[in-house]
Amino acid sequence: MSLKLLYGFHAVGTRLRAAPQSIRELLVDGSRHDARMRQLLARAEQAALTVQSVDAPRLDALVGDRRHQGVVARVEALAQAATLDAVLDAVAGTPLLLGLDGVTDPHNLGAILRSADAAGVHAVFAPKDRAVGLTPVVAKVASGAADTVPYLMVTNMARALNGLRERGVRVVGMAGEADASLYACDLREPTALVLGAEGSGLRRLVRESCDLLVRIPMLGNVDSLNVSVAAGVCVFEALRQRVGSPPAA
Repeated sequence: MSLKLLYGFHAVGTRLRAAPQSIRELLVDGSRHDARMRQLLARAEQAALTVQSVDAPRLDALVGDRRHQGVVARVEALAQAATLDAVLDAVAGTPLLLGLDGVTDPHNLGAILRSADAAGVHAVFAPKDRAVGLTPVVAKVASGAADTVPYLMVTNMARALNGLRERGVRVVGMAGEADASLYACDLREPTALVLGAEGSGLRRLVRESCDLLVRIPMLGNVDSLNVSVAAGVCVFEALRQRVGSPPAA
């Protein structure tokens, strides 16, 4: 059985709450006795997990120069939907998906997954050839969301978007030069929001596979946002519309 490393209080704490049975080994810095560590150890005790108290160099050797905060766990990968069709089949309400075309930075992906979880996104998907995978850095930055939001790698992004359209999902691409505003777009129907890499944006075939291109209105001097910030703006606008006010006419 393949195991992966999680580290940091957020990532390990979320796994402790969501699926403690998947934790095969939990190691903590024996020199830490602060409230945060005591809380994590109490959760581990409630879950009947054995905790190994080790020194900081042992943890450093496991994760390298990454900031583990004195907490490292070896865990089983959690079962998640394997395809976009499986995600759509399992959604009880109105689907909200997020496509990433060319996001290769693990810190950006981790932040995007965290926002996606908070906004109720049902899955994040990306092409196999132009994307970062679920690395330990992604899991750390995602603060547990890498376990709760399915992250799917598709062979062909344009084909995947066309498949979503065939299933009644409206595909909305983000483009800085688009005429339409995100805030005037109705996101209450089944929707896949698609963002491209910073600088290059969406590839041509991906753009052509979108039903609509919209932009985030910008009033300052900068002409673009970090992709993780833009993704957060988009998914929370969808959430706002779905639980609150519709877009302006």
